[in-house]
Amino acid sequence: MIAPAAREQGRRTGRVERGTKETRVSVEIDLDGTGQVDVATGVGFFDHMLAQLGKHGSFDLTVKTAGDLHIDSHHTIEDTAIALGQAFREALGDKSGIQRFANASVPLDETLAQVTVDLSGRPYLVHTEPEGIAPMIGPDYDTTMTRHIFEAFVFNAAICLHIHVPYGRNAHHIVEAQFKALARALRDACAHDPRAHGIPSTKGAL
Repeated sequence: MIAPAAREQGRRTGRVERGTKETRVSVEIDLDGTGQVDVATGVGFFDHMLAQLGKHGSFDLTVKTAGDLHIDSHHTIEDTAIALGQAFREALGDKSGIQRFANASVPLDETLAQVTVDLSGRPYLVHTEPEGIAPMIGPDYDTTMTRHIFEAFVFNAAICLHIHVPYGRNAHHIVEAQFKALARALRDACAHDPRAHGIPSTKGAL
């Protein structure tokens, strides 16, 4: 269920509550925040990645998830990413006056992540990372979930996202660099363009 967002004094906020037999998720995001983060999903490394997204995107982000971790972390991570995408889309509103396009490159020691985003209203993901990445980070983060997180987020946020990691060794660095680069690209794409008037599309809608 998507709860209506409160847009006090023009602030762009989104709030989503999602409940299934597998998980209960609550996400709140303020695109015009200062990077204040309160995240608890029960999956430590995933919490760390969501904290990167909020901090480096300057988004105020609250995420609370209770999932069937006695099975594994898949449902918890997937449903959180779905709700996050829905909240992000809601917070964007009609996208009037935003930059729309942005890119960011972020190094993390031996790793480099390159992200390009278009807040297009059309979901599409291109994702590449080095082969042979370690299968697990910590006790409960399957590294194959990284692409799945971005798939769920992109589909529900309705954005076009290209992520490329041309090189890297350490799995933690490879994943974290992607979240940091995504945060910086989203921050710039969401920013207001003082030269823009209305919705940044010749179609008149995004």
